[in-house]
Amino acid sequence: MARLRILTWHTPGRYLELLARTGHEFYLPVKPGHPIGYVGRGGLDLPLRVIEVPANEVPGLELDVVLSQSRQNWLVDRDLILSPAQRRLPRIHLEHDPPREHPTDARHVVDDPDALLVHVTHFNDLMWNAGRTPTRVIEHGIGLPEGVRWNGKLDRGLVVAHGLGHRGRWTGADLIERARRRVPLDIVGMGSEAFGGLGEVPHADLAAFAADYRFFFHPVRYAGLGLAVCEAMLLGMPIVSLATAEMPTVVVNGVSGWAGTDVDWLIDRMLDLLADPAQAKRLGDGARATAERRFAVDRFTRDWNDAFAQVSPGRHPPIAVVNS
Repeated sequence: MARLRILTWHTPGRYLELLARTGHEFYLPVKPGHPIGYVGRGGLDLPLRVIEVPANEVPGLELDVVLSQSRQNWLVDRDLILSPAQRRLPRIHLEHDPPREHPTDARHVVDDPDALLVHVTHFNDLMWNAGRTPTRVIEHGIGLPEGVRWNGKLDRGLVVAHGLGHRGRWTGADLIERARRRVPLDIVGMGSEAFGGLGEVPHADLAAFAADYRFFFHPVRYAGLGLAVCEAMLLGMPIVSLATAEMPTVVVNGVSGWAGTDVDWLIDRMLDLLADPAQAKRLGDGARATAERRFAVDRFTRDWNDAFAQVSPGRHPPIAVVNS
């Protein structure tokens, strides 16, 4: 069955790995110096059908769909590198986050009844004012390396956070510091060293690294659902999280972890998990069951192929899940 030829930008890389599983051909524009969005494959372990192309050669490509993933992509990059004919192609915009300007009244930058706006969570879809642009939700799909499972042998919690220095309260930097006064926590992620963290752990190694920690702490106040949370759940880790954005629909108290807005109560639940490995195991099993049901790769792939068919009906039929 025919593959679609899809142009997209490298934003963000881990989601690109998931998109590659849909089996289509993806073209990634690159520029000298690799500015944001133009790093191509970016060193990721991607199949050969994910192809780098110099940005100045993009107008010569035969494409079926253009998939933008950032405000910059939609407002600037499309006009810079696409031909007029390519800008009229079926187009999808993937929105990873809820609105930052205003939580309920912000108009989305995409204002196009012929485009499709895809959100990664129902919360994002609820909060953005998409105006006349049609929307749909495609939740994450995740997989883990074979044989990697949570054991929780360390009496410590783990936080995965990138850019704490410039994201600050948005990602809960203050809450991490508050929790660390009472609970042993390790932080990994880009720039975490400045906060006493361990630095960045390569994504390919993160699951095995995380498996030893007793619980996963997600202190983000307001964002789309992080892939690291989903992966921790599939690993079998209990989750301690703020009950904000999409998280209350993911973490069920006493089933897959603990979620709330009382930070002192959450810290007490962390201490309970450190003192009671059996409780951590029970909640981790619940987290894994939730992730297997909700974040299946096959479902993710079907949803994306349905979206591609929605914007280009009759041109290319959906194809089967491809894992290589």
